[in-house]
Amino acid sequence: MADVLSDDEVAERLPEGWERDGDEIVRVYEFDDYMRGVNFAQMIGEIAEAQYHHPEMIVRYEELEIRLTSHEAGGITDDDIEMAELIETERT
Repeated sequence: MADVLSDDEVAERLPEGWERDGDEIVRVYEFDDYMRGVNFAQMIGEIAEAQYHHPEMIVRYEELEIRLTSHEAGGITDDDIEMAELIETERT
């Protein structure tokens, strides 16, 4: 099991655009229409399966909210930061 990162480690390593919300890191992506958000969520789902680290995703009309945490560790770990970085790579 991965170790929970300290507050300082999370702050230092959090990718741009992501925010901390308690024991989770969160980002909301905006899209021109609903289907673009759905398609991006599907791409993230494929990454999540490959990494075996699954975010919570909420699809709204022109937004996709992504939340990452490591439930088994009880907070934010390297796995969450790495997953956020992979998601950022897909978005650019």
